[in-house]
Amino acid sequence: MRGFPALATSYAINELGDNLGVVALAILVLDRTDSALAVTALFVAGKFLTAFAAPALTAALDRRRVSRVLPALYVLEAGAFVGLACLARGDVFWLPLVLLLAFADGLLALTARGLSRGAIAAVLMPHDALREGNALINVVFAVMSAAGPVLAGFIVHEWGVPTALWADAASFAIVALLLLLSARSLPEPEPGDPLESWRARVRDGLEYVRGHPTAGRLIAGEAVAILFFALIVPIEVVYAKETLNSTSLGFGVLIAAWGGGILFGSALFARAGGRSLGWLVLVSTAAIGAGYAVMAVSPTLLIACLGSVLGGTGNGVQWVAVMTALQEAVEDQFQARAAGLLESAAAAVPGIGYLVGGALTAVASPRLAYAASAVGVGVVVLVWSRRPIVPEHATVGSSSS
Repeated sequence: MRGFPALATSYAINELGDNLGVVALAILVLDRTDSALAVTALFVAGKFLTAFAAPALTAALDRRRVSRVLPALYVLEAGAFVGLACLARGDVFWLPLVLLLAFADGLLALTARGLSRGAIAAVLMPHDALREGNALINVVFAVMSAAGPVLAGFIVHEWGVPTALWADAASFAIVALLLLLSARSLPEPEPGDPLESWRARVRDGLEYVRGHPTAGRLIAGEAVAILFFALIVPIEVVYAKETLNSTSLGFGVLIAAWGGGILFGSALFARAGGRSLGWLVLVSTAAIGAGYAVMAVSPTLLIACLGSVLGGTGNGVQWVAVMTALQEAVEDQFQARAAGLLESAAAAVPGIGYLVGGALTAVASPRLAYAASAVGVGVVVLVWSRRPIVPEHATVGSSSS
């Protein structure tokens, strides 16, 4: 389908770069500060704070030419990682500037994802191929989730953090070049009201989601679930290197195990056919909680990796099922803004989990953070089983569930 190969490939390379950056920056900050709270601050700056600005930037750009906006965003991301690579060398490391650049990268990444999801929907929905296309992209995402952390751990182990960050900058530059070369095949949005301000576009998007029972329930429900998913994210490096007494490579393997689970879960979603999206979300959420429970009590890296595979398998189904249901439910003109709100919720809500997870680790241990996450996810599953949060019969442009 015209435009889909370029968008899917750029999404894959972007995901590889994201995973490279997450592992490399977490190792950099922990090694330079020896502080779990500093690592938590990195995730808050790069994931949490950006979520409040990304919807406005997405709304301001979603009526502009995709072939120009997306390459520009990726060029700016490449520049952010060039700056981070320079800060990782010698004695020039300065945590406030690292956090500022992490914020800039996170803002650009969230905006690019929302715009990319809108463009992908514009390509696939006329062919009634949204679920199949999302399943394929989800498999690509899983491959990159598995490869990125291992590659980052290997590069850091062999050549150091700066090399990994330079490689990350190169990945975003490649994405920008690919999109520029494929500009003619990319879908372009219908022109909007030239007098409409970005504030009005943000307001219209929020009002649409709030008044749309399907979209509102999907975004709000997923936000609650992600709160518990994210509890352990900023302390994984502490868990791997200190609780399990592993190395930087071991940390990369642990993250890659989750990515391997995502790959398996993605294959399961691709073969799910006409199964209920609500059922898929419920079962996959339970699998994530079970994976955290295994990791909470794991005595070795091997068992922790098995728990990571289980949780990753659930992760490989859960997110794409929710995103697909949302895209099927909303009207074309709100695709980028609705997807951007979901992406922003997925970035903002974990900030609370990051702070709680970091605090639990600081006062007790990473195991307590994993246990708390498992219990919280279990509660979400129980609530969802009484009244499923994902609609069973969402249709394109529907205003009711």
